[in-house]
Amino acid sequence: MRSLVKYNPGPTRVLGDFDRLFDAFFHETPLGRAVYPRVDVREDDGLYTLEAELPGLTERDIEVKVEDNLLTISSASAKESKEEKDGYVLNERRNQTFSRAFVLPKDVDRETIEAGFSNGLLTLSLQKTPEARPKMIEVKGK
Repeated sequence: MRSLVKYNPGPTRVLGDFDRLFDAFFHETPLGRAVYPRVDVREDDGLYTLEAELPGLTERDIEVKVEDNLLTISSASAKESKEEKDGYVLNERRNQTFSRAFVLPKDVDRETIEAGFSNGLLTLSLQKTPEARPKMIEVKGK
């Protein structure tokens, strides 16, 4: 049996299609739509590397801070443009704010954290403390 599906090409459909353009930066959460960057975290022998995608931002727009064992990446930017042409005025305003926090492992040396930013990618290098790094033990024969 076939079921009927109502087709509604109205504003809801148009806005839904438009919203998909921003899927790289907007994410669904249990509480609704939220804005935060996508982040990859890798662990190597002596370091953790955190990479956050921040398209459209500059290094001046980003704040990275560490308090106790909490690393926070945040941004608050406001941009406004005004165009006057052929008898009309176009004002556009864009406000973008996010904050994302990570609990740091106990083995991170908070004094040596480094941050770099290039082409919309924030890279944080979090060195492990010397005590936490793997120690090779030589196995001797008898």
